[in-house]
Amino acid sequence: MDKKTTDIVKQTIKELIEKMGFSGEVSISQTDDAESVTCDITTDNDSNFLIGQHGINLQALQHLARLIVRKHVPEKIRFTLDINKYREQKNQSVMQQARLAAQEALTLGRGVFLPPMSTYERRLVHLELSQNSEVVTESIGEGENRKIVVKPANLAD
Repeated sequence: MDKKTTDIVKQTIKELIEKMGFSGEVSISQTDDAESVTCDITTDNDSNFLIGQHGINLQALQHLARLIVRKHVPEKIRFTLDINKYREQKNQSVMQQARLAAQEALTLGRGVFLPPMSTYERRLVHLELSQNSEVVTESIGEGENRKIVVKPANLAD
């Protein structure tokens, strides 16, 4: 992402949170895949309102920011919005939970169910455990109750 586009993203997010009555600093960093960036809003006392329960407000804010940026930038750009590193910490927690479930599945020799997760979180789990050839993952259930079962690879159908 070039400097001009980065500046547009940063300014859009800053204006959006200010118009909502919040304040904070916006910093932008490249992600590992170099195709997208992470925009982290650092705020002192507004983070609970901006993040919302289970990150629901953060998701909505990210969606709005992407829509606004697309009006100003012709090429499709990918960015993730974070607030006080909430999403980063949540991702680490989900991946740790996945690794623990894999260990438990191997120890017990049966499938282990993770709690219901968002599409994004399930994707993180599948990606994290795809590196472990001893286990397989499968999403089961519908809607908000969709969850992952982690099974030893030798029990896979």
